[in-house]
Amino acid sequence: MNVFIIGIGLIGGSMARDIKQINPDAKIYGIDANNTHLDEAMTLNVIDEKATYDDLSLADVVIVSIPVNALVEELPKILNIVNSDAVVFDAGSTKFNICMAVENHPKRKNFLACHPISGTEFSGPSAAIEGLFKGKTNIICEVEKTAFRIQERALTIFQQLGMRIRYMNPEAHDKHIAYVSHLSHISSFMLGKTVIDKERNESDIFDMAGSGFESTVRLAKSSPAMWTPIFEQNKDNVIETLEEYIHNLEAFKEMLKNDDYDSIYKEMNNTNKIKEILKGIPQNKK
Repeated sequence: MNVFIIGIGLIGGSMARDIKQINPDAKIYGIDANNTHLDEAMTLNVIDEKATYDDLSLADVVIVSIPVNALVEELPKILNIVNSDAVVFDAGSTKFNICMAVENHPKRKNFLACHPISGTEFSGPSAAIEGLFKGKTNIICEVEKTAFRIQERALTIFQQLGMRIRYMNPEAHDKHIAYVSHLSHISSFMLGKTVIDKERNESDIFDMAGSGFESTVRLAKSSPAMWTPIFEQNKDNVIETLEEYIHNLEAFKEMLKNDDYDSIYKEMNNTNKIKEILKGIPQNKK
């Protein structure tokens, strides 16, 4: 089986590692705009061979893990080249614009729109790890537009990787993911900014940072090159979530101003119910 990974970072590289472990006979080809990433991936044995788009006609499986703005541009080109039996799936954190980009493509049946909700705050080939996707959720959109025999090949890979499958339409995906992923990253980035701005005047502030701060700001270490296009492509949903979030922050501030600690206690106590909601749900990192 010839597997092409386009974008050799955390997600693409981790899939390459797992696929190779599960299917030792698979040959993993790497394509990346950053040649340093390709060299690093070769050195780390994440991929077996460097490749270009000219080689895509050899592919049985193509995994596209690049920023979502590039995905919209590159996906039609990729589908133009692959053979009629290849399966192409992505790992983008937005789905509507990506699906629209190939809506009328002659090889739309070869594409499966996916979002494996997994990751860490690290990036690049060195961030790739085995077992990243085990027990994690993979959202698949518009599955009915992918040829059955082609989608089955991808679903077999997801099963081998230990992923849970959820089916959703692109609009619902983008709306829901804005709340549970995109807002989390904005909150983390802005908390980091707030503390960095403060640290300029009080250089010892980080000496006081505990595990709570570290876990909350962890996502601020994520790649801006990946996340800026996500916010751009999901702008309307992200703005809606931000408006609700800011409203809640303003309400909390007013309770503090008014010394209304009974209301603060009730708000936090009600929010504690999230422990029950999240119990038993795989703790996706992204």
